[in-house]
Amino acid sequence: MKALLIAESRQGKLLTGSYETLAFARQVGAEVTMFLVGSESDLPKFDGRLYLADYNEVGEYNPEEHLRLLLEVINKEKPQLVILSHSSYGWDLAPRIALALQAGQISEVVDFQGASMVVPACNAKLQRVVQTQKELTVITLQAGAFSLADDPSGVPTVEKLAVQVASKMEFIGYEEPEAGGVDLSKAEVIVSAGRGIGKPENLAMIESLAKALGGEYGASRPVVDSGWAEHNRQVGSTGQMVSPKLYVACGISGAIQHMAGMKKSEFIVAINTDRDAPIGEVADVLVVADLKQFLPALTTRLEG
Repeated sequence: MKALLIAESRQGKLLTGSYETLAFARQVGAEVTMFLVGSESDLPKFDGRLYLADYNEVGEYNPEEHLRLLLEVINKEKPQLVILSHSSYGWDLAPRIALALQAGQISEVVDFQGASMVVPACNAKLQRVVQTQKELTVITLQAGAFSLADDPSGVPTVEKLAVQVASKMEFIGYEEPEAGGVDLSKAEVIVSAGRGIGKPENLAMIESLAKALGGEYGASRPVVDSGWAEHNRQVGSTGQMVSPKLYVACGISGAIQHMAGMKKSEFIVAINTDRDAPIGEVADVLVVADLKQFLPALTTRLEG
C-alpha cells in the first residue's frame, strides 16, 4: 500500500503535526511519499521522496494551486491513501482532493482496524469503524492520536514542483489574535474541569483547588461549549496546548482531543468516578472518587 502524506509549514517552518501523518503511515505499514508547500531550509526528516513547492512562490494558502500540484503528484505516485492532519489546512484541502478524484474521505481518524478507520462519534463518547469503497481514500488525522516511537530522522530525496501562480485568491498573511485572558501555556500547575463536575456552580471547586496549588484552572471543550468557562481556559486540540509540571483533570473522561492538548504535562492526576475512563491510561495517579467530596477535602488540607 502506498500513502501520500501532506506535510504543513507556517512561514517556512515545518509544523510538528506533519510527523503524526508519518507515524500513522508507519503503523499501517504503508510505503511513504510526502508533499510540502514550505521551505528547503526546514524539511521533514524521513527517508523517502518529498515533493516540494516553495511557499514564497505558491503562497501558504492558495487552495487552487495546492490542489493542482497535489493532483499532479497523485497521478504520478498513484497512492491508495492521501493523509492530512485534521487542521484548518487539512479541513480545507481534503474535500477538494476527494471531490476532484471522486475518492472516499474519512475525517478525524483516531485509530485503525485493518483497512478500516476508527473515528469519534457523539462528542467522542463513542467510536465508529468505517471504510470507504473507493480505491483512493483521503483521510485526516485527529491531532495527538498518532506519534512516532523515536525522534524523526532521515534525509528525503527532494523533487521540486513547478509552480503556476495564477489564482483568484491572494494570501496576505497571518493576523495574531488579540491578547487577553489567561495564557495556560505558561502555567506550571493547571486544574481542569470536565463535564463530570456536574453543573457550572461546581467550577468554583476547580478554581479553589487551582488557587491552593498556586496554579490556573482550565476546562475541557464540553465545559466551554456549555458556557461554563471562557474559551481562553480551554485545553485541547481546539484550545490551548499546555505542558505544566502538574495537571489535575477533574471529571474529564479523556477524549483524544483533550489529551492532545495536555499529554506533555510532567505529572498528571486524574479524578474520576469511572476507573476505566481513558484519562486513566495517561495519568500518573488516578483517584477514583466523587470529586464533589474529594476536591473540597483536598483543598482544605492544602490551605491548612
